[in-house]
Amino acid sequence: MAIEIKAPTFPESVADGTVATWHKKPGEAVKRDELIVDIETDKVVMEVLAEADGVLSEIVKNEGDTVLSGELLGRLDAGATASAAAPAPTQAQAPAAAPAAAPSEGGEDPILAPAARKLAEENGIDPNSIRGTGKGGRITKEDVVAAVEAKKSGASSAPAGKPSAPAAAAPIFAAGDRVEKRVPMTRLRAKVAERLVEAQSSMAMLTTFNEVNMKPIMDLRSKYKDLFEKKHNGVRLGFMSFFVKAAVEALKRQPGVNASIDGNDIVYHGYQDIGVAVSSDRGLVVPVLRNAEFMSLAEIEGGIADFGKKAKAGKLTIEDMTGGTFTISNGGVFGSLLSTPIVNPPQTAILGMHKIQERPMAVNGQVVILPMMYLALSYDHRLIDGKEAVTFLVTMKDLLEDPARLLLDI
Repeated sequence: MAIEIKAPTFPESVADGTVATWHKKPGEAVKRDELIVDIETDKVVMEVLAEADGVLSEIVKNEGDTVLSGELLGRLDAGATASAAAPAPTQAQAPAAAPAAAPSEGGEDPILAPAARKLAEENGIDPNSIRGTGKGGRITKEDVVAAVEAKKSGASSAPAGKPSAPAAAAPIFAAGDRVEKRVPMTRLRAKVAERLVEAQSSMAMLTTFNEVNMKPIMDLRSKYKDLFEKKHNGVRLGFMSFFVKAAVEALKRQPGVNASIDGNDIVYHGYQDIGVAVSSDRGLVVPVLRNAEFMSLAEIEGGIADFGKKAKAGKLTIEDMTGGTFTISNGGVFGSLLSTPIVNPPQTAILGMHKIQERPMAVNGQVVILPMMYLALSYDHRLIDGKEAVTFLVTMKDLLEDPARLLLDI
């Protein structure tokens, strides 16, 4: 029985997706609930699983193709076995008596990526002469580039009247070669670029700075981190939970920083959904801690740790990253000393944390070496005045330099 493999149902905020990776080739056996294909959207990578045991009989949408919600991707022959449904053997599977260099006849090679196929055709490269280094022997664009370079070097060095040697799997670049690599921009990166440009062109964006003495938080963390980890089942006490708690309190006192603009209306949010910027292999993603005003330090730290694991594994969902009334970005983990973060619309403000660095500071007329951090608040000046922005940062500074205020609500 043939089962249609369809793209997932995308939420309203996602218009379409791109076929990122087929994990199975036509003729290969598939187990129920096994991953067949990844669909990349501008927010997350969505996985399509097999509905039943069988064999992948047809691929309708190739890698790189754009697909709509619920669109047909391929077909699965339920209950079939790989030997029964396997396609005609390719050259690599042909009987030993067939000439090794004979090109395959018939349709396209199913393990050749679309971009690689196009490049091979443009350069007159026979795909069957290339050894694929991708998953399952898939021939990637880089493999074709290597074959093109090998063909050029072989043609120039081969004696006249003799055929050139077969293309090598990877070229040996001479010293001084200026190697370039061109790859398509991921949908996530393209969407991030679009939103950042949109933010800068549609907002009256301004950044205000302040600095925080991190010694009180560092001393508190050093004193209680072991007890905290033991008490909360391995959850580690970091700095982000203090910043989230301080931001929540500052947002309550300055509700304009937690608001958004919708046309000619200002929407004030009576809750604090804090987006926390997380770096992943696909780029920067911003999962959201919902109702952070009700979360404890342990719940915040646990939530951020879970987001980090899911981001690395590519398991973040649309729901994880939808919404958010305010964002915190910690560039300090990468060594950033100072930056001007860009607001993520429709939010109207974002807080940038930076590297903790010891600096000489004047304290009561004495020079003291203290661990200091610069804070940056970028905001939409159409809604937030300079006084609100400065007051927000001063509130955070006071709360972080005297953590007891967070408990006493003062």
